[in-house]
Amino acid sequence: MARVGEVTHRRVLATAIPIVISNATVPILGAVDTGVVGQLGEAAPIGAVGIGAVILTGLYWVFGFLRMGTTGLTSQAYGAGQAGEVSAMLTRALMIGLAAGAGIVLLQLPLFWLGFALSPASVEVEGLARSYLSIRVWSAPAAIAIYGVTGWLIALERTRAVLLLQVWMNGLNIVLDLWFVLGLGWGVEGVAFATFLAEWSGLGVGLWLCRAAFRQPAWHDWGRIFDLVRLRQVMAVNGDIMLRSLMLQAIFMSFLFLGAQFGDVTLAANQVLMQFLAISAYALDGFAFAAEAIVGQALGARDRATLRRGAALASLWSTVIVIGVSAVYLVAGGWLIDVMTTAPQVRIEARRYLPLVALAPVLGVGAFMLDGIFIGATRTRDMRNMMALSLVIYAVAVVVFSPVFGNFGLWGALLVSFVARGVTLGLRYPALERAAER
Repeated sequence: MARVGEVTHRRVLATAIPIVISNATVPILGAVDTGVVGQLGEAAPIGAVGIGAVILTGLYWVFGFLRMGTTGLTSQAYGAGQAGEVSAMLTRALMIGLAAGAGIVLLQLPLFWLGFALSPASVEVEGLARSYLSIRVWSAPAAIAIYGVTGWLIALERTRAVLLLQVWMNGLNIVLDLWFVLGLGWGVEGVAFATFLAEWSGLGVGLWLCRAAFRQPAWHDWGRIFDLVRLRQVMAVNGDIMLRSLMLQAIFMSFLFLGAQFGDVTLAANQVLMQFLAISAYALDGFAFAAEAIVGQALGARDRATLRRGAALASLWSTVIVIGVSAVYLVAGGWLIDVMTTAPQVRIEARRYLPLVALAPVLGVGAFMLDGIFIGATRTRDMRNMMALSLVIYAVAVVVFSPVFGNFGLWGALLVSFVARGVTLGLRYPALERAAER
């Protein structure tokens, strides 16, 4: 039986911490994008960049399966000692990403029409947003292909390379933002050009970081790359993850939509508090990614002991992190709310639900880590099915709790969905471990 290296606390932290730091660069870029157009002294450019970014982010999110599927399949090939398949997986991921991005470019007109139909804006804002989108859309192939590059690097536990890639791409984006908008006066188009250049250069840097794969002849072995058995596996894994992600998104989107029935103030409070959940996810991402890589490698090597220890240590550290995050929310949550909004009524309303928000990371850590473990093991059918069951449980909880307890009941239903995801996947975990011995 092959071994994939000892799983230690140092190994888990070395894999996780660069991802946590990398995630911290994402909101910084968003703040700079908003800040530079804010210097133009008008509201419309800020709204245009915001809406344009939301539309493209929504389109790209559909292809988020590429990052997760690539990590699971590549880590298993690596654990099994299949160097050729590791290289071939990178080529497949790049081809899927580039083709998906090209599809967005070709279908941009109907896609943007749909985006503006769902997010209506004034004539001025929509006009500026269309200018922004008409530039940024041309980097869609690079942006989606980077998902595959990132997944491939995570599979090999090269998360410092992921950090380097993100720092390069976001750092260049910020510098170009400042130059194009404040220096050259290009306005909204300057923000778009900055992102366009940053994403294509990011793909170039990503390929350089993956250069070891191109030393293997398998990276252009088209017979291997287009092997029907492998392709069916890739399609099945990615399809299951996409369906699972759509159902997860349905939970969060319905939560926000249903909150609107309790009034504008409550809706705004929910929006603010959802940022707390996003921060928790950023903090946990690194440990979930560590679990993906270690579990995938262990499964590929048929090493049950390493799989169990990797899952246990990553989960241990994630639990430590969420306890700390929850404590921060309880102690400093009020201050964070005040930073996010100046509206007195929204501040008061958000504070009412702060204890539930502080409890959310603790109740959700099981689901979050098991997602990572199951992605590494490519047990994506279980992920899909358990998410469907959790969605039903969430819907029942909304129907039961919300009419009685109002927005408290809605938050309760969301927390129930976190627990349901963790429990249902937990029940499938023993079968995952047994698969490591076959």
